[in-house]
Amino acid sequence: MKFGKEFAAQMVQEWQEAYMNYNLLKTILKDVLRFRRLSAPSPEAAATSHGSLKRRASLYRAFSGLAGRYRGSPRKSEDEVILVSAVQESGGDEHYQTLFLNASDEGGDYELVFFRSLDSEFNKVINFYKEKVEEVMGEADDLSKQMDALIALRIRVDDPVVGGSNIANLPIHGFSSVSESVVHPPINIRNPGWSSMEVIQEVEMSAEANSEDSNKGTNNENYKKDMETFRPASLEVLDVKINVEPETPVSTKKKVILNSNTGLSYSKEGLRKAEELMNQAFVEFYRKLRLLKSYCFLNQLAFSKIMKKYDKITMRKASKSYLNMVDNSYLGSSDEVTKLMERVEAAFVKHFSNGNHRKGMNILRPTPKKERHRITFSMGLFTGCSAALLIALVVIIHARDILNSEGAPQYMDNIFPLYSLFGFVVLHMLMYAANIYFWKRYRINYAFIFGFKQGTELGYREVLLLASGLSVLALGCVISNLDMEMDPRTNSFKAITELIPLALLTLLLVIVFCPFNIIYRSSRFFLIHCAFHCVFAPLYKVTLPDFILADQLTSQVQALRNLEFYICYYGWGDFTTRTNTCSGSRVFESFYFVVAMIPYWFRFLQCLRRLFEEKDSGQAYNGLKYFLIIIAVAARTAYELRMGMALKIFAAATSGAATIMATYWDIVVDWGLLQRDSRNPWLRDKLVIPTKSVYFVAMVLNVILRLAWMQTVLGFRQTPFLHGKALTAIVACLEIIRRGIWNFFRLENEHLNNVGKYRAFKSVPLPFYYENKRI
Repeated sequence: MKFGKEFAAQMVQEWQEAYMNYNLLKTILKDVLRFRRLSAPSPEAAATSHGSLKRRASLYRAFSGLAGRYRGSPRKSEDEVILVSAVQESGGDEHYQTLFLNASDEGGDYELVFFRSLDSEFNKVINFYKEKVEEVMGEADDLSKQMDALIALRIRVDDPVVGGSNIANLPIHGFSSVSESVVHPPINIRNPGWSSMEVIQEVEMSAEANSEDSNKGTNNENYKKDMETFRPASLEVLDVKINVEPETPVSTKKKVILNSNTGLSYSKEGLRKAEELMNQAFVEFYRKLRLLKSYCFLNQLAFSKIMKKYDKITMRKASKSYLNMVDNSYLGSSDEVTKLMERVEAAFVKHFSNGNHRKGMNILRPTPKKERHRITFSMGLFTGCSAALLIALVVIIHARDILNSEGAPQYMDNIFPLYSLFGFVVLHMLMYAANIYFWKRYRINYAFIFGFKQGTELGYREVLLLASGLSVLALGCVISNLDMEMDPRTNSFKAITELIPLALLTLLLVIVFCPFNIIYRSSRFFLIHCAFHCVFAPLYKVTLPDFILADQLTSQVQALRNLEFYICYYGWGDFTTRTNTCSGSRVFESFYFVVAMIPYWFRFLQCLRRLFEEKDSGQAYNGLKYFLIIIAVAARTAYELRMGMALKIFAAATSGAATIMATYWDIVVDWGLLQRDSRNPWLRDKLVIPTKSVYFVAMVLNVILRLAWMQTVLGFRQTPFLHGKALTAIVACLEIIRRGIWNFFRLENEHLNNVGKYRAFKSVPLPFYYENKRI
């Protein structure tokens, strides 16, 4: 792989604009090479191209006088062609600038442009690196104070008393001085035999070690005398509040009604929650340090590669001088990040892994996810089986002329909705797999956006494996159901035949809620967690995965109605004779209304919660959009069940208004497109797909597919060649496809927003804070 591609592949995508623009510099060098090849002077011309000796001497004196303004400029030797120096700016910052000493040579203008661009890229890199190092140093101080409070809280929870003096009065040292800090295991892994005396001994040893480091010249007797009278301030480090109470419906009600803050709880439960937050904070902070170190290394390597390429093209020896400057600059000489990593490792191993170095490092540096050949093989196997079963199903239907048989309408009214549920799920999974494939191809960091734990996110192969496996089960059940009806030997077992869809649904639910670590448990539990937050939307803080899942549910309204039909068909219908009374039940009709509006109601409540917390007026308009959709869905459903011209007019008006507003919101707000004054007219400034026509095609498709859900009020409820249930299923599939397209461009826009703000890490709430500010 060429270095340019490898360099881009290892970038932190949210920081990509802060990296050295290797492709730009490479393009300039290509211009230099092209000019040198075109000019290709003869030996005589080459001898005179350098000008007279007098001219070169005057040029050297001019550059030497200019270089005298720079701090620490080395003297030019015969082989040197550049002078690199740091210019002190008025604000105290250093600005690196390169003087090209052969600018008067033929083609020197191209090389001068190269060095100006090189300096611009280097100053950009070093300024960004300095800013991020200062940021992590501040975060390290905050974490150190947090660790002081956590260690004190651990000791305070045990509340050991020696001679009437509380152990919490002893000195505490956080991870900033981790080598002398208190060795106290986390509460969830604490030894039953860890006694109060052992805690006291550890703290005393810590105090002794600190005193020895700070007073190496004092004798031991004076030190012991000082220690006897040592009495630090009482519980000052614990004069904080704790914010570890989870976001639950109860806590939300307390916050809204009572407007109360959580105080510091000297309990094991409070300690456990604080430890969990600190554990997450350390892991995320260490990940940030690793990526910052990688940023430093990759940029140094890129500067080395580009300068060697320059030397090769121009036959000069400029790389040594420039790379010496890079090595001596803050980018090459700073070791703050490395030291911080060592301190974090030592603190984490000591305080969160009970001294187990391997366990601690496995948490800080999780093993990268590996692609497994068996997943690809299984995916191909199930995909082939699905294709074969689908072909077999078509052949069976055509050979037996099932669609024209007497039982065809009965089958479509009762059995088709049961099996179409699995078709909707499989299609949605296929669209999600396609989304993942294109997100990875265009380097959209979907795992970070969704907040997946590192190493647990599913790739498109895993999603395709699950989708193809479910399709094999569903198609197998459909064919077995048809075969059992046609076979005289099994024709008498009507109940068993009709129970096959229910058995498949039960199996699917068992797999989803299975507590054992099989079939991607972390992903299943993540889905359940987000679904639970959707159900109790106003009572939980709304995160991006929560409202993205709620948006997916709005495209699965027909699947939710099919679930309702499952309950009616097997609960109140006579499934042994393949008949149901659902259409005539007022209870079923009432839930038919409710089920269609539930997903939009979830999104409406999420918008209200975000409006309440974020004070963002855009959420008010978004909530209004979903409220209008709820009215439109209710009107459409009423017209579908009751008919009538008045209902048709009202349904058409509300559906049209909802469609226009939802389409505008999709394209302008969610996708960020249709910006007239952008660099890409009617799109946006930044695009991840180089082919601009893709965006226009996506916008047109979104408009067309948005209109598909109005087929009820437009009168296309049933066609002579297609059953009404089949038409409804096709419209539902079109909506799922539209949602899949929407998913890609929605996350693309979110990713570009992260890139614009250099947002590459999720914020982890810290547990301890003072009244007005976090410690």
